[in-house]
Amino acid sequence: MNDRYDAGGAEYGSDQQYELVGYDEYGRPVYRQRRQPQQPPQQPYDPYAQQGYGYDPYATGQQQPGQSYDPYGTTASYDPYGQTAASGQQPRVAEQTAYIPQQAGPAEDIQEPVPAQRDYRTEQFSFVEEPDGDSEDVIDWLKFTENRTERREEARRRARSRVIALVVVLALCAVGGVGYLWYAGKLPALSSSDEKTGTATAVGAQNRDVIVVHLHNTKSGDTATALLVDNTTTKQGTTVLLPNSLALTGDDGNTSTLAKSVEDDGSSGTREALDTVLGTEIQGTWRLDTPYLQNLVDLVGNIDVDTNTDVPDPSAKSKGAAPLVNKGEAQTLSGKMAVGYATYRGSGESQNAQLERFGQVMQGVLRKLSSDAQAATVTVQTLQQILDPSMTDKDLGTFLAKLAELAKGGDYKTALLPVQADGTLSAETSAGVVKDILGGTAKSPDKDAAVRVSVQNATGVKDNTEKARVVLVNGGFTFLEGGTASAAQSASKVVYTDAADKEDATEVAKTLGLPTSAVSKGKGASNANVSVILGQDYEPSSS
Repeated sequence: MNDRYDAGGAEYGSDQQYELVGYDEYGRPVYRQRRQPQQPPQQPYDPYAQQGYGYDPYATGQQQPGQSYDPYGTTASYDPYGQTAASGQQPRVAEQTAYIPQQAGPAEDIQEPVPAQRDYRTEQFSFVEEPDGDSEDVIDWLKFTENRTERREEARRRARSRVIALVVVLALCAVGGVGYLWYAGKLPALSSSDEKTGTATAVGAQNRDVIVVHLHNTKSGDTATALLVDNTTTKQGTTVLLPNSLALTGDDGNTSTLAKSVEDDGSSGTREALDTVLGTEIQGTWRLDTPYLQNLVDLVGNIDVDTNTDVPDPSAKSKGAAPLVNKGEAQTLSGKMAVGYATYRGSGESQNAQLERFGQVMQGVLRKLSSDAQAATVTVQTLQQILDPSMTDKDLGTFLAKLAELAKGGDYKTALLPVQADGTLSAETSAGVVKDILGGTAKSPDKDAAVRVSVQNATGVKDNTEKARVVLVNGGFTFLEGGTASAAQSASKVVYTDAADKEDATEVAKTLGLPTSAVSKGKGASNANVSVILGQDYEPSSS
């Protein structure tokens, strides 16, 4: 059976196409086809070549021939030393498929070959056991992602904290603003219907700084008085004009008038008397003579006033001369013009008309005065006036600067204190000024304390009634309007009803400049102690 084989390695067949390569597990020789030098061996079709079967990782990049079919299910060629070709140290046989010549040709001619077992080596999977730099990159990326996420969360927390803080601040501001409006009395819902703007806060809780200013006309000797009020609670400034007929009680307990108190009692006595009648606390007195008012207006650079009358020039020699001050809106007044307007009192006008002009000039000065305390103090010092001992230049300058700021901002006004004909204050008519502006309570002297004088005008000159009133009020008497007689009389009369009033009647005649012979006992006005009928012999200039 075996005489066809050459045991010494003879090749099969006469054409020398096969050579012996080994023996199988049954001892049968295994041949392979000899390579032809003229052309490369023809590689049989391997349907699993695309899947990597028969791949030699150490090859030079060429595809090796597929492994021969093993009918016994082995995956490697026979090793004559008893080892399989699958060993990691034994290279595989990567030649053309070998077969036994007695068999019926190559295996692919009989049936489709079974895929050989892939030979995996550890070096092909080295990335599993040996982590390379990519793994560190992955870890760094995860850390970066985590850090970025944490930063976003932290940013969100900070944003929420800022929003909460902003809401808290806005809430506190709102509460504070409402609280201030409530304290200042500017909440309409909390103000009573009978209270005016800025008076919802109890008058006792409001803080006011008050000084009294007396304008002295050095030519005529007349005076005009006003209170300058700075309400630091409501941030409002006011000039309160005080008529000369205001009844005051002197240190001796006798009833007097504001004009007479300024002349007789001076600044200290008048200030205390005003505190008593108005229920206020005046911090100081500013005596402003007309020359100082003129210098003050010139220092601030003139003032603008809406004048209500023409003021004649006292230095004019002819009647047709141009007036010193023209009537009109926004009239620019120099120092001399301001003094002429503040002291002017037209024919037939009451003292209140002149007082209101003085108030206009004062407010015009405050609008032009510096609101800086130091600059205002320099202005006061430049006047070189002698102030009341209770005030200094710095005190007055600082006070006027505060009022100037209010005047510039439109938070300043002028008010006239309403005084009755007898010089007393009515609780109803004076409440708007005494209670709301000054925060005080009117305490007028007892009506029985002053001698009440009723005056009827029979001179034929209308202005004589007002002139007599001023003289009597300044003399400390209570003036009562008696009307105008239907016909003029040549002689004046002074009548008393009660014998106890004879001495007072004689004093009234002297005050009016009438002879004592005009005094007689008779029937006079029922509401007066002394009744006066002014005749044509009355001369106001002599009183």
